[in-house]
Amino acid sequence: MALTPAFLASLREALGEAHVLADGDLTAYEHDWRKRWRGRAAAVVRPASTAEVAQVVRLCRQQGVSIVPQGGNTGLVGGGVPDTTGTQVLLSLQRLRSIRQLDAQNLTLTAEAGCVLQHVQQAAADAGLLFPLSLAAEGSCTLGGNLATNAGGTQVLRFGNARDLCLGLEVVTAQGEVWNGLSGLRKDNTGYDLRNLFIGSEGTLGIITAATMKLFPQPAATQTALAACTTLDDAVALLGLAQRRLGAGLTGFEAMNRFSLDLVARHFAQLPQPLPDAPWTVLLELSDTEGDAAARLRLEQTLEDALGHGCVHDAVVAESLAQSQALWHVRESIPLAQAEEGLNIKHDISVPVSAIPAFVQQTDALLQQHLPGLRLVNFGHLGDGNLHYNVQAPAGEDPAHFLQAHEPLVNRIVYEQVMANGGSISAEHGVGQLKRHALQQHKSPVALQLMRSIKQALDPDGLMNPGRVL
Repeated sequence: MALTPAFLASLREALGEAHVLADGDLTAYEHDWRKRWRGRAAAVVRPASTAEVAQVVRLCRQQGVSIVPQGGNTGLVGGGVPDTTGTQVLLSLQRLRSIRQLDAQNLTLTAEAGCVLQHVQQAAADAGLLFPLSLAAEGSCTLGGNLATNAGGTQVLRFGNARDLCLGLEVVTAQGEVWNGLSGLRKDNTGYDLRNLFIGSEGTLGIITAATMKLFPQPAATQTALAACTTLDDAVALLGLAQRRLGAGLTGFEAMNRFSLDLVARHFAQLPQPLPDAPWTVLLELSDTEGDAAARLRLEQTLEDALGHGCVHDAVVAESLAQSQALWHVRESIPLAQAEEGLNIKHDISVPVSAIPAFVQQTDALLQQHLPGLRLVNFGHLGDGNLHYNVQAPAGEDPAHFLQAHEPLVNRIVYEQVMANGGSISAEHGVGQLKRHALQQHKSPVALQLMRSIKQALDPDGLMNPGRVL
């Protein structure tokens, strides 16, 4: 049912005529980044402050209208787009984009939820500091979305997920009240951890409007290398060796299988790939306090040790910042190359690092047994046990038809193997719509009941991003 004229008028009175969109082309808000979910919003509202967000929530609650919060709309599980009923209000947070405070002595930054991640990184860099959360969509994803999904990225190995980087939150509750928990304290043991309740909840409990995040000193030097490995066991052995030799300085450890790099070469031929084809290629990053020469020497010695141990058969260290950025660009272009190749079945899974080789070997074999010729795009954050284990249609087969016909079987095989190896079916992308039903199958019944109890307590009317997670 469409929103009443009176209700739309109340929204426009609260936010201004230009910031309540109920007509025209709303595709940018209603379609997800993967072009997989296409919803229809009753209206798109664009508040510019926490007070305006709270006012919208109160108005929606009075009318029993459900709300879908959205940041940069770069999510991969359908969590930030409306359903197809045309009855939901999509609340865009993109106008909440202020850096409220940067406390260099306390090593904290407080920013609003609509701040683009890259802008948060730059604000820290302008102060001579580091905000380490980094992922491929950082030019368009927003801090609120990063926290709502507990985003990971490429430096989790050293700095942790978004949750680990957050000290405090400001949240608009389902009742339209504002909880100001923007603490810059690293120690505050005064009851339940409300911050961690909202982080990763995907907008189903409340709307994050601002956050206080940890900052770090900028490293004196950063060095990047590629290493070629014959097997995934070799890549895991390289990880162990690098951790022993480089310690906390190892800030990135990304693994890419041959086909993932083949896709990049096919669709982005201008990007350099300095090593010959290998079954597995690892990208390592060392961030050091001792300067470029010392950092480069440490990384080179680590790779020489790896060559001597036989877990690496070729390696190259970037000669400049430009070369380092080019190597990272190759890694970050894998999802874009997949999109060029056509629709695919995505998995964002985690298993203990020690179990990764067995998981991949077993799952590869089972998938090929059931669907001969499928192509596996396997890459990700090997250092923290998170793989993007994606399945592409066989060459020459229509990708959309393959996804429609075989996604349930592929998901069943992958998720069963994940659970058999002590893993999780969602590492950093969230649950959203995509994995909601799988969560019911693979999450502990006790955990699910606790989650439902929390949802009922905080959002008894079920108006906050319904149909996601639970």
